[in-house]
Amino acid sequence: MRIHDVKIYQVTLPFLDEFSHSIRKTSSAKNIVVEVIADHGEIKGYGEGAPRTYVTGESQKSATRGIRKIIEEHSFPRDLNDISQIWDFVDGLPNGKEHNAAICAIEMALLDLLGRGKKQSIIEYFPHDYLNNRICYGVALPLVAKKRILEMGRLIKDMDINQLKLKMGKNYDNNKEIVEAIHQVFGNRCDIKIDVNGVWNRELALKHIPLINDHHIRVVEQPMMPDNHEVAEFAKKMQGDGVKIMADESACSFKEVEDISIKGHYDMINVRLSKCGGFRKSFRIIHYLREKRIPYQIACQLGESGLLSAAGRILSLLCKDALYYDGSYDEFLLKENVTVDNVSFGYGGSAGPLGGFGLGVQINTKNLDRLSGGKIIDIPIQ
Repeated sequence: MRIHDVKIYQVTLPFLDEFSHSIRKTSSAKNIVVEVIADHGEIKGYGEGAPRTYVTGESQKSATRGIRKIIEEHSFPRDLNDISQIWDFVDGLPNGKEHNAAICAIEMALLDLLGRGKKQSIIEYFPHDYLNNRICYGVALPLVAKKRILEMGRLIKDMDINQLKLKMGKNYDNNKEIVEAIHQVFGNRCDIKIDVNGVWNRELALKHIPLINDHHIRVVEQPMMPDNHEVAEFAKKMQGDGVKIMADESACSFKEVEDISIKGHYDMINVRLSKCGGFRKSFRIIHYLREKRIPYQIACQLGESGLLSAAGRILSLLCKDALYYDGSYDEFLLKENVTVDNVSFGYGGSAGPLGGFGLGVQINTKNLDRLSGGKIIDIPIQ
């Protein structure tokens, strides 16, 4: 397949309702979608990145610049015929986190293109040692008032889902109210993680320890900012109580994961495709975690379209040893999508393969054009 054009769409995906966490309150997500066009438009592949300044430092504009720079690399597979060309290309790209959303988007588009050209799912391009035919997703609840938490909790319980991630903020009383509201709905029949997005300091973290233990919270995600060394004291106390401390914003690159493994403050890693730089880079991290026997979860960025949801589904199905899965929120979060397919989990959080070639989803081109609002970059490939 001869690639002759790459288009970058800067899309805004509106939410059904506002979603809040400790860092931001938002009613939409600003992502990038990459379209790779080959053989005079006969075959097209699509990928997505979710650039977040508070995660990898990327924005829509910087990720777009990053993609332009990346496809200028001599190893960019202009004539794409084999999966090894994609891996060689990605392996030659920067190892830091500064371009991870951009790399994720272009790698995904190339994989989708190759899969469609070869008439096979991209799941065939990965080892099947940890392949599963079905997974169960958990559900994330935003940082909202008790009344809304109770409403959402009852809906989740009715769907027979009991793995929950609760967003936490700086206000201890509000956090306590959220945790107690969930126990009011579920009793002790739920598996709770809390996600702090790094906003606690030492004093606030230590103050939460009785709440965490009393309500049998199993995982605390990113309690402090990546550069806050005071996490060591909190982590030691939590690990002594059997609670896992999971790194998220602290673990965007392989080097960061290596450092975390050596220091030992975090004992679990959150792997997200856009955050970690796509499949190739994510699997490098996952292989390392397996060797070190460090548990991990497969998760998503807030506001992924059906493209990243489909990719996340494939990654999850290839990782039956992950402790948790988070993603495929399409119909529960997005007012509009760029895919025709609804990539959402079902009753009990259950989800399986999507079928079809490439990523397994079809693009809604009208929505893609409209949601980009004309912010389309067209890059001819020489």
